Amino acid sequence: MDQFYINLLFVGGSFALYIAIAIWAKAGSTSDFYVAGGGIHPVTNGMAIGADWMSAASFISMAGLIAAGGYANSTFLMGWTGGYVLLAMLLAPYLRKFGKFTVPEFIGDRFYSRNARFVAVACLLAASITYVIGQMAGAGVAFSRFLEVDATTGLIIAAIVVFIYAVLGGMKGITYTQVAQYCVLIIAYTIPAVFISLQLTGNPIPPLGLFSTHVESGVPLLEKLDEVITALGFRDYTADVDNKLNMVLFTLSLMIGTAGLPHVIIRFFTVPKVADARWSAGWALVFIALLYLTAPAVASMARLNLMTTIYPDGPEAQAIEYEERPQWIREWEVTGLIQFEDKNNDGRIQHYNDTEEFEPTAEARGWEGNEFNYNNDILVLANPEIANLPGWVIGLIAAGGLAAALSTAAGLLLAISSAVSHDLIKGAINPNISDKGELLAARISMGVAIALATYLGANPPGFAAQVVALAFGIAAASLFPALMMGIFSKRVNNKGAIAGMLAGLISTLVYIFIFLGWFFIPGTNNLANTPDNWLLGISPLSFGAVGAMINFAVAFIVSNATEEPPVEIQELVESVRYPRGAGKATGH
Repeated sequence: MDQFYINLLFVGGSFALYIAIAIWAKAGSTSDFYVAGGGIHPVTNGMAIGADWMSAASFISMAGLIAAGGYANSTFLMGWTGGYVLLAMLLAPYLRKFGKFTVPEFIGDRFYSRNARFVAVACLLAASITYVIGQMAGAGVAFSRFLEVDATTGLIIAAIVVFIYAVLGGMKGITYTQVAQYCVLIIAYTIPAVFISLQLTGNPIPPLGLFSTHVESGVPLLEKLDEVITALGFRDYTADVDNKLNMVLFTLSLMIGTAGLPHVIIRFFTVPKVADARWSAGWALVFIALLYLTAPAVASMARLNLMTTIYPDGPEAQAIEYEERPQWIREWEVTGLIQFEDKNNDGRIQHYNDTEEFEPTAEARGWEGNEFNYNNDILVLANPEIANLPGWVIGLIAAGGLAAALSTAAGLLLAISSAVSHDLIKGAINPNISDKGELLAARISMGVAIALATYLGANPPGFAAQVVALAFGIAAASLFPALMMGIFSKRVNNKGAIAGMLAGLISTLVYIFIFLGWFFIPGTNNLANTPDNWLLGISPLSFGAVGAMINFAVAFIVSNATEEPPVEIQELVESVRYPRGAGKATGH
């Protein structure tokens, strides 16, 4: 069977399953729509959290970034998994005890201020919309190759599917859909990894294969990879990080950003009890670990396969001729995500690190610049093709990549929808709106959010994982400190919370916009992609941790300079710290 039809079979079958589940689990009330009625089992919820969490950034882009940057980009692994420990220990049970549907509602009630709730909504929308751009971009990458359509058409198809099952089913439909999506994505991720690990190392367990011997050369796999890429001017794959401060701040930003992401937090309201919220977090870590332990192996093996495809006789020998390039390169070129320019007119694909240090070596070989460029986001999806795996494996990973992108997109869109319908419309504009009216508002706002996400996803500001990292920085700088202070500090008042959130959000956005080149300051050079100009070498992707520190500092200073919170609020904070005996989340 033609590969296109195999892909269509796997992708179409999985989509049909998602839509069928949404129809079966259609939300009939706001409780169903927001928190699935509060009756989800912890194991089921943990699996749904895993799918919600393992987005296009995890499935598609993370391994690509690790493949490109090696050890230096392991910060994505450490930050994203470490954040779940913080979430399970410091936030999930206490927020579940409070018993509200949304993060802005908690902040509004805890800080006894409608304005605090509105600021929290703004922070939530900034983080969630930025995050969903990455998911839609990832969906576009997957569709553009496997359904042989352009990225824009792929985005539209993805948007239609999400619209049907998210708008119809709400959290109830999304939960059971995400369970199915988790099964699809974890099988799709691990099966190709097992095949490739067997091919390269003879070990069927990818995490162990990463540290095994490369069958063809007889040297350790990572040593072989270092040998290949350093001979082409690239940095050692296993090299340490130069800027330790930036690495620590980036990891911290991802960790606290994880703990502050509203679309993850809302999942802990879908279980019956506080203890179930803790168990949900524990099960989620188990399910997430299955992919995250495999990702470094997938990244390393993908990079080695790519380099040995271009230089089959080794980096010291000649590269393959462009006219004899393998079929997978031809097919990905159609998407525009692989580009070739024959700069020295020798008809061969020269792929190397075009740096000043490597220039003498390149000149001696007759090379006039790197000729082969590829989008990092393609590596996981292209890896089975590079390794010449069976067509059904390629179709499976297509379905898995789309499942990862769409599952997280659905969770984010629900968080956006609930913020608009529950926190803005019901919380401020029309407090007396009926349950039916609020449900309609939620569905309309989600439809608008899907349209906006599709539009922005067509022109993302970076790779999927980079865009997601920005979203984590925004959540880390704005929402996480407010949640932490709301739970553990009786002294922080409404004025301090509002000032802190605004200070953290604004400082982070300004830094990101300036140093990613999205905002030009008269009298300066363009600061985009110029690490030498970064404050203390801190990347825009890492600044969320600094923004969080600013948030904490401003909140405590303002709170201590103004009146104490009312006695009943201080008693509320005290009661939230002991999360026992909580009933269902009511949202009221």
